[in-house]
Amino acid sequence: MKRAIAGFCLGAGLLGACAVAEMPQPPEGQALFVENCALCHGADGRGGGDIAAGLQPAPPDLTRISARNGGDFPRAQVLSQIDGYTRMDRTEEMPEFGLLLRGETVPVDVGDGQLSPVPRPLAALMVYLESIQR
Repeated sequence: MKRAIAGFCLGAGLLGACAVAEMPQPPEGQALFVENCALCHGADGRGGGDIAAGLQPAPPDLTRISARNGGDFPRAQVLSQIDGYTRMDRTEEMPEFGLLLRGETVPVDVGDGQLSPVPRPLAALMVYLESIQR
């Protein structure tokens, strides 16, 4: 994986930036989750946040993302859902977090073997959500 990241960094002309960029660990994403997501999705990610009762449709259980996708965690889909970049249905209750998720990027394998530069906070949320799957 380190060789793939180095190749990504060289190909993207980002050797200096990538040399120090490491994938975030789940606790970093958990802190962002508690601050930005728990109000709707609950502290445990199961959808029982403080304002969840008034939302229609109810926030989904985020610990079952893999289960709803045949046992695979759909990284690209999760990243898109969080940042709102590809979301066209404006009737959804989920806010877009694109502006919140700026900053240094880290190379993330989004599930197709290709590395994509992803803002660190967005990658951290994804890593955390992946870690709480049941």
